[in-house]
Amino acid sequence: MSSLRDRFNKFAGKTRFVVCRVFIHLGGEEIAPLLGLLNRVAREAVDADGDLEVMGEGLVEICQQLLQMSTYWQSAGNEGDVFWNEGEAGDYVNELFTDSAQRYLSQPDLSEPLAEDELLSLPVTRNLVVIIAVAAEGEVPDLETNLADMEALEYGLKALINLHYQEKLRAIQVHFSPAKLGDELDNDQLLTNFPELIPL
Repeated sequence: MSSLRDRFNKFAGKTRFVVCRVFIHLGGEEIAPLLGLLNRVAREAVDADGDLEVMGEGLVEICQQLLQMSTYWQSAGNEGDVFWNEGEAGDYVNELFTDSAQRYLSQPDLSEPLAEDELLSLPVTRNLVVIIAVAAEGEVPDLETNLADMEALEYGLKALINLHYQEKLRAIQVHFSPAKLGDELDNDQLLTNFPELIPL
């Protein structure tokens, strides 16, 4: 049910912005290919100088892959807020970006790709946390709810895909920990650095 302020702002013709961040923890030895996709999408976003269309296509790829890997979902969490002022929404996006970038091992090194023989000798992490933050125009009920539930998380990821195709996304950020092959995120580090996660 929308609040009195929401109704007033809608009546006044103001634009509503939803800013949210979703954490998804995947576990198992089979999650390594997702790390490859995440690094490729990150590299493409950098090469495109943060172009929102390119980032949106990357977000769709990531969400589709996450949906296909739902059997490896271990825990999830989300947070967010609603704004009627674009500047305030932008400030919150920046705040989330800074926080996500400071999370344990969440900064990929995109300077040089690994050689194939290096890839074969690296340890494979059994834990991966994907952090997706977006700002979108309008109402997004499937993201404005608790996503620490298998079905709700599925609907939330599909909502992110739809927002791209509806051209409602205004900001997209994707971070992941560990950010590169060879780095490991153990269970203790997971609990310490990602307290938002709730078992699914």
